[in-house]
Amino acid sequence: MRFSRSGRQAGSEHVDRDRVLTVPNALTVLRFLGVPLFMWLVLAEGEYGWAVFVLAVMGGTDWVDGYVARRFNQTSRLGRIMDPAADRLALLAVALTLVLAGVVQWWYLAALLVPDLVLGTASVFYFRSHPDLPVSRIGKLRTAFLLAGTPLLVLSLLPIPGAGLYAGAAWVLLGLGLVGHWLAAAGYLRAIVRKGRPVREGRLDDRRGSAEGGEGR
Repeated sequence: MRFSRSGRQAGSEHVDRDRVLTVPNALTVLRFLGVPLFMWLVLAEGEYGWAVFVLAVMGGTDWVDGYVARRFNQTSRLGRIMDPAADRLALLAVALTLVLAGVVQWWYLAALLVPDLVLGTASVFYFRSHPDLPVSRIGKLRTAFLLAGTPLLVLSLLPIPGAGLYAGAAWVLLGLGLVGHWLAAAGYLRAIVRKGRPVREGRLDDRRGSAEGGEGR
């Protein structure tokens, strides 16, 4: 793995984008692995203290992998897909875990899930796969609010001084995160439609051309 921009040659940027074994991708995999560990700690063991630690590590890797990717030219196509996927999985799985543990209500999980279902449906409709869109600024802020609010909420469940203050701060951050989640989803949906409409129209034109060619035989 290369951790310096020195010695880069023309055309190497394309190779970097296609790489799989990078430090940011490894950190993203670590974030994936944190999801079942968090669920086990909360649902099976009731270890909220360790659960807070796992959430803090997951949130830290979300920032570190982005920094490393930009600072050391370790960006990749796989990373652009895996990183937001890891964020989505973490946020939804953590929300589901907290619902099952009786910490939050079902509406919180629905508020996270519905926009993602809409975006996923639009992506399949236009691209049949991931749209590969850049992360928006509001999307980054949304993720930061949610990743900061969730461990604070779990921390407030511990028998520690100031637990009520932690809970209040957590819900402020989570509320801002949910608003940002819907605003970001609206922006991503517009981007998907704008990028995907020519792709879908071209696909339909190809089908018409193939059908007309077949009739002319």
